[in-house]
Amino acid sequence: MDLSKIAVSINKAINTQEVAVKEKHARTCILGTHHEKGAHTFWAAVNRLPLSSNAVLCWKFCHVFHKLLRDGHPNVIKDSMRNKADLTDMSRMWGHLSEGYGKLCSIYLKLLITKMEFHIKNPRFPGNLQMSNRQLDEAGENDVNNFFQLTVEMFDYLECELNLFLGVFSSLDMSRSVSVTAAGQCRLAPLIQVILDCSHLYDYTVKLLFKLHSCLPADTLQGHRDRFQEQFKKLKSLFYRSSNLQYFKRLIQIPQLPENPPNFLRASALSEHISPVVVIPAESSSPESEHVVETDDLVDTDVPALPAAVETKFDDLFGTSAAIDPFNFNSQNGMRKDDKDRLIEQLTREIQALKEELESFRLESGRLCQALRGRVSELEAELAEQSHLRLQAVGESEFLKAELDDLRRVREDTEKEQRSLTEIERKAQANEQRYTKLKEKYTELVQSHADLLRKNAEVTRQMTVARAAQDEVEAVRKEMQEKVKAAQEAADRQENEQLDQLQELQRELVSSRAELDSLKTTMASSQQSSEVLSTQLSTLESEKAELVQTLLKVEAELAVRGEELEQVQSSLATERESGVKTAEALQNQLNEKESREQALESQLVAARWSSLQGAVEEAEKIIQDSLAQIDDPAHISCTSSADYLASRCQASLDCVERLHSARDAFLADNTGVSDLVRMVTQCGHLVGDTIVQGSATSHMVPVEQADALSESVKACGAEALALLGHMKQQDSLAAVDDGKLKAALEAILATAEKLRPRGLELQQGELGDLVEQEMAATSAAVESAAARIEEMLNKSRAVDTGIKMEVNERILASCTELMQAIKELILSSKDLQRDIVESGRGAATMKEFYAKNSRWTEGLISASKAVGWGATVMVDAADLVVQGKGKFEELMVCSHEIAASTAQLVAASKVKADKDSSNLHRLQQASRGVTQATAAVVASTKSGKSQIEETDTMDFSSMTLTQIKRQEMDAQDHSGP
Repeated sequence: MDLSKIAVSINKAINTQEVAVKEKHARTCILGTHHEKGAHTFWAAVNRLPLSSNAVLCWKFCHVFHKLLRDGHPNVIKDSMRNKADLTDMSRMWGHLSEGYGKLCSIYLKLLITKMEFHIKNPRFPGNLQMSNRQLDEAGENDVNNFFQLTVEMFDYLECELNLFLGVFSSLDMSRSVSVTAAGQCRLAPLIQVILDCSHLYDYTVKLLFKLHSCLPADTLQGHRDRFQEQFKKLKSLFYRSSNLQYFKRLIQIPQLPENPPNFLRASALSEHISPVVVIPAESSSPESEHVVETDDLVDTDVPALPAAVETKFDDLFGTSAAIDPFNFNSQNGMRKDDKDRLIEQLTREIQALKEELESFRLESGRLCQALRGRVSELEAELAEQSHLRLQAVGESEFLKAELDDLRRVREDTEKEQRSLTEIERKAQANEQRYTKLKEKYTELVQSHADLLRKNAEVTRQMTVARAAQDEVEAVRKEMQEKVKAAQEAADRQENEQLDQLQELQRELVSSRAELDSLKTTMASSQQSSEVLSTQLSTLESEKAELVQTLLKVEAELAVRGEELEQVQSSLATERESGVKTAEALQNQLNEKESREQALESQLVAARWSSLQGAVEEAEKIIQDSLAQIDDPAHISCTSSADYLASRCQASLDCVERLHSARDAFLADNTGVSDLVRMVTQCGHLVGDTIVQGSATSHMVPVEQADALSESVKACGAEALALLGHMKQQDSLAAVDDGKLKAALEAILATAEKLRPRGLELQQGELGDLVEQEMAATSAAVESAAARIEEMLNKSRAVDTGIKMEVNERILASCTELMQAIKELILSSKDLQRDIVESGRGAATMKEFYAKNSRWTEGLISASKAVGWGATVMVDAADLVVQGKGKFEELMVCSHEIAASTAQLVAASKVKADKDSSNLHRLQQASRGVTQATAAVVASTKSGKSQIEETDTMDFSSMTLTQIKRQEMDAQDHSGP
């Protein structure tokens, strides 16, 4: 594409007329950036425009630049960052104007600067912000801190978009149809790009907030939610107002946001979120037709009339009648020769003029044909570009169709998950209702049990009262019997006394009669004694009458007492019968109450066991669902961290402990089933979560560790199902062993601990201290190794002689040089680390710098340990070689390992160093010295090995002279014929 054409399109798109930018000019600018793979031509043309003096010109520049940032080549953003300072100054300058396009230009420039900074900081986001969910997850690198920061940046980005939206609407008189005027369309046209940006930013913000709420506490994200609520209200209002404008209805289909913002505290609300999709309908006029119109304007319509004009001028000069034709020589008879010559010359001059004019017409037509050919070439180039764009559009349409198919599959999967979630919620609701019914039944049973206990207490009290009344009746009966017995005895005694008195009176009567007879016999003898006897007789008779009356009274009283005794005995019998009946009734009620209590107790035990069975079955379903998710292909994209897996394992182990305690409590007292049910459900959830997180973690680790972790997770699920299967049987509940499940969880926890980054195990201060400790330990190990080598050298000089002493001295001397080179290397590394920390930590302390760069610090520690360990091992190998017990190969291997450890230490120190640092140059020289010393150790070891082997083969010191002569003779015999 011609660069001059691009510059012309830029000047046509960015002008001072208050009309919207034409789409064909903006499209040409976009194609130009793809053609030259950058925006150099655009900025070269823009820098010549007076953007700081004309607000409309600046406004249309912002519109075109926004289009280039969205749809132009990706290098447009990088090329435009060089002009960031100029754009910032221009925004500050236009911000001093409070009316018209000035304020809008200031807001728009701030938006464009924010957009460039966002895409430079987040290069994964394209200019048009179109990304899939997977690309959005990759942009955060599966780090919650990155997602947190990315959400804040998107809020700032969306805030700038909304400010421009509000600024444009506040500058328009909405009481009139401003969208049909050229000035109104000039202001509204850039909002199409803003609507496209806002729809994507709103969608990504919602998804990131759901992801953050799944990882962080709700209180931590309160500020995010408040800011989102505010922006949601503004964006919803602006989308609604924009959709009612006539200008937007024919250019863009604006989506409407939901009535209420998403509830981020409910994870399932993510499935209800619908991404807003902006639809741009096909344009009414294609770019080809516009170019055809321009071409028609360029064609000179007078060119086809050229032959007619020439013919008219020829007729005017020469005439059309044959009679007056000057070339009709039939009429020259009367004409003189001079006139003919003049006429010939005149005609010759006119013919020459006509030839010149015809030549000029021919040149002009050639020029116009050339121009038309050039225009045709341009149109052919544009046609080729349009064909290329059409092919790109076809490719994009195929890509969009593929994405649409993916989205349909995702929607089907989402619908399936929604249906499964609905089924799970329905089951959970049914379980909740069943649990509520069981709880109500349990409450009724408890109430009935309390009523029965109260009735039992009442019956017991009545029994106590009845027994007390029976005892009282028995006491009264005994008392009455005693009284009757006493009265009977008194009556018997009185009767006996009266009988005795009666007998005595009878005896006295007999004696009186005897005396009377004696007196009658003696009456005659004495009248005086007769009168005395009469007087005594009357006295005895009166006494007898009194005794008879007394006897009658005693008999009447005895009869009355007998009737009273009979009444008391009958009342006692009646009371005894009623007491027995009452006691029997109370005993029957007590038996019925005990039988009812036993039935209720059996129902309560059955209900408790049923609730426990339901909880166990739900826990089994949860774990089976977790195991099924491992084999689900959709689960492959899920990832997790080793830290989160370790926390889930620890929580599962704690829950298994509580489950064991709750089971023991249930076996001791079966009324405590609620704790066991709660622990079973919680254990199912935690173990299922551990299985899912373990499988997700296996997607982030190497294949061997992933396979081991997957097997551990599946074993954990199998052990959990086996444990729950034993808990379903009442007779095997007491024999349930949770040791295997604990072992499986501990195996997963151990694997997670191995997968955790080591830097996370150290605190900020510990990491810095560990660096100093390891460097000091390495220096001490090297010093100790050098001292041991010196000691071995002295011992070898005192003991060994000959070639052995020479070999040992050479090897130990090269080892001593190697130790000196390692010392220099360690000192250089310390100095370089000090420079790195001082230049890179800023205001932070040295420990904070080490903690902030934990990966680099761990590499440094590992390299330092390797150097110290290699020096110690090499000294041990050298000691064994000097003593004649070791192998020379081991010493050479140790030397090579020291060289490798040294290279590791140099690389760890060099990775953050300044390339011009003097300490880095010194460290590299020390590294080369260690390499040379290592080579010297290997060379001296190889040389010593060869000398020792030759000495062993030629050693005659232990042979006698006879043996030497015999060997010489044998050698001659073998060498002879």
